[in-house]
Amino acid sequence: MDTLKVRDAQDVEQVVRAAIAGEQPLEIVGHGTKRMVGQPMATNALLDLSALNAVKSYEPNELIITVEAGAPLADVKSLIDSKNQRFAFEPMDTAPLLSAPGTGTIGGMIAAGLAGPRRIQAGAARDHLLGAHAVSGFGDSFKAGGRVVKNVTGYDLCKLLAGSWGTLAVVTEVTLKVMPRPESERTLVLRGLDDATANQAMTASLGSPFDVSGAAHLPKSALRDAAAALGSLRSPGQALTLVRLEGITASATHRAASLARQLARFGTTETIEDERSAAVWECVRDVEPFAAKGPLGAWPVWRIVCPPATGAALGERLARETGGDVLYDWGGGLIWAALPPKPDAQAALVRQHANAAGGHATLLRASEQVRRQVDVFHPASEGVAALGERVRQSFDPKGILNRGRMRRGT
Repeated sequence: MDTLKVRDAQDVEQVVRAAIAGEQPLEIVGHGTKRMVGQPMATNALLDLSALNAVKSYEPNELIITVEAGAPLADVKSLIDSKNQRFAFEPMDTAPLLSAPGTGTIGGMIAAGLAGPRRIQAGAARDHLLGAHAVSGFGDSFKAGGRVVKNVTGYDLCKLLAGSWGTLAVVTEVTLKVMPRPESERTLVLRGLDDATANQAMTASLGSPFDVSGAAHLPKSALRDAAAALGSLRSPGQALTLVRLEGITASATHRAASLARQLARFGTTETIEDERSAAVWECVRDVEPFAAKGPLGAWPVWRIVCPPATGAALGERLARETGGDVLYDWGGGLIWAALPPKPDAQAALVRQHANAAGGHATLLRASEQVRRQVDVFHPASEGVAALGERVRQSFDPKGILNRGRMRRGT
């Protein structure tokens, strides 16, 4: 495969225009950590953005950072951490799940739009994207948004770019909102709850006045070979239900104690703090019980989003009918399902249950052979699919950018 390394946005324009002239589709990558997500693409040219890795501007007092798309996410997080700040939407590191070497990039973070446990409180990646510079499938550079929160008149194109998996434009630079890191965090741990009871406990926590920033449930079967942080909490044969609170130390301590009393009807709670709590939530964020190097590393993994009230029933049904394992995040609104390998990754069954629950399912990890056989992204209704295709064509009429990644048979 031809690899085209670019140095700046002007190079990107030239590469895209040449690809249009030669009718040669491009696969867009930063460090390639998410290349195995999506339908296999028919292309023999790789547009490598890894050299676009500069931090153009960082203003801690204004809570904004402008950075090129190829900048390593780990380096940017380290930079803002040095100023006691963070990305509030808690971007997921897909490397453990996908067995990808190295670290992802800022551009990949925006293209995927995968938020972590704090999504229920802070919103999605797109909600923190203030502005972007990109090159469309016409070979033209454009700018969307700006450097302040209230910068949009008309339609906000940034919302389209986030989660588009590189099929609309080549993002070269983004401006993101950062937030202060809280002084302290507390996680309440409930043990031994079944999925339905855990869902009730998480719902009660999220409906409380105590400003919960994370609610997850790990059934006992999913902890067969838990990562170190989760293993330190594990008791034989017991599931874990986790609820996180953050803020200044006095507030976090008081709210945790008050919430523990409210949850007493579900069982006795244990409290873990700060570094230990953070390590546990990193394991939840990155779905480490289903890591590629773990005992379920060969199993396909589905990411299912549904109304939280239906999560427990959906997860239990999938686990029972397939013999797979599930994890619950977002108070039951996000289900990670690792299912025993089959040629179609049990897509028909997963999608049937997801549709019945009012949700949608994405096959986040599977072999190339499986991804050729099934729709990786949840098939949209006819009207929504037609609208999406019109939007895509308005950015990239010839399908030059990541052709076929989001739609099988394109």
